[in-house]
Amino acid sequence: MPLFSYKAIDGSGAMVKGVVEGRDMDIAYDSIASTGLHVITIKRSNEYIGYIAKRLRARRINRKDIIEFANNLSVMLKAGMPILTAISDIADAMENRYFQGRINSMRRLVELGSRFSDAIAAHKDIFPDIFVRLITIGEETGRLDRSLSDIAAHLQTMEDLASSIKRALIYPVFAIVTTTGALLFWFIYVLPKVIVIFKDMGVILPLPTRILLYMSNFSQSYWYLILISPVIAFLLIKILKQRGETRYYIDMAKMKLPVMKHIVYNKLLVLFSEQLKILTIAGITIDRSFEIISNVIGNDVFKLAITESRELITAGSRISDALRRYKVFPPLVVRMISIGEASGTLDKQFSYLSEYYLKRLDDISQKMGKMVEPIVIGVVGLLFALIIMGLLFPVYDLISKFGKM
Repeated sequence: MPLFSYKAIDGSGAMVKGVVEGRDMDIAYDSIASTGLHVITIKRSNEYIGYIAKRLRARRINRKDIIEFANNLSVMLKAGMPILTAISDIADAMENRYFQGRINSMRRLVELGSRFSDAIAAHKDIFPDIFVRLITIGEETGRLDRSLSDIAAHLQTMEDLASSIKRALIYPVFAIVTTTGALLFWFIYVLPKVIVIFKDMGVILPLPTRILLYMSNFSQSYWYLILISPVIAFLLIKILKQRGETRYYIDMAKMKLPVMKHIVYNKLLVLFSEQLKILTIAGITIDRSFEIISNVIGNDVFKLAITESRELITAGSRISDALRRYKVFPPLVVRMISIGEASGTLDKQFSYLSEYYLKRLDDISQKMGKMVEPIVIGVVGLLFALIIMGLLFPVYDLISKFGKM
């Protein structure tokens, strides 16, 4: 759908800029005007520029802002406050002005007669799909405050998951960057000067030294390639992931890589368990829950297993029996779900699994340094052993020549 960029003035007289979707300019104009804004200019955006601009604006609103919004609104609704009053009070107290603008836009839609879930759905670029679904269910059941509380708890779990992953990656990234920097310094500045001395003294360079000389020359000539190679690799993976055939194997490789597989695999199990927990509590059927999870899991290996499991469940299979067919689901998951089916406590079992794998991921993040350290030390040790051999062999030859004189 085309994107339109606009400038408008809100009720307080402040200038508002944004990007809106619409089939044509008239519909886009009406969509903006319906929120209470007075449109000054509107024009069709370049598809890619408009998409990037919309994404950049959405990134200014983080998950913590959305958690705070859901928590505060839940508390206010439980206290009996009307939803329009609650939304207005939250907007007035919001420090993030970009999110404040979105909340005011939702308030205007509700004032014009839209359901709160429709107002949330109009801002899907900042609210996850599960947020919209649970709000819709909360409105239908008359338990909107409970749905908002569940959403806040779910998003907080996702925030804890993201924090665990970031902690796990800090040491490996730091170790790789510092080691690469130290080696480049050796190859570009130190080794060339030492090797020039050997050449001036007429020393015949042995094989290890010639290898060092080649590496040094390459580093001096193509140092920029070494620096941008991670970016190139990242972009190449992104391009390959656009194709379904290669995306499956890339996702499989992530689950097989040494050390990294512990983070990726446990993250996927947390997502699977947590999403099932929140959807089950909301009263969504298992087959529908599996369909929703397959679209947000972000890994084609898991997506295929979840999709095929859903087909088996729809055909009459028990959940545990369907999952047992696929190796991506560990025995603990199958066993706990089987207990939940027998006792009618699936939501509690999913909650236990979510907490278990989140704690396991947190433990891995704390131990990641110790897991990566032997690999880093081994690689650095081999490289510096080569450097020492390359420097000592010519010195030994030189000393031998002086000894014969």
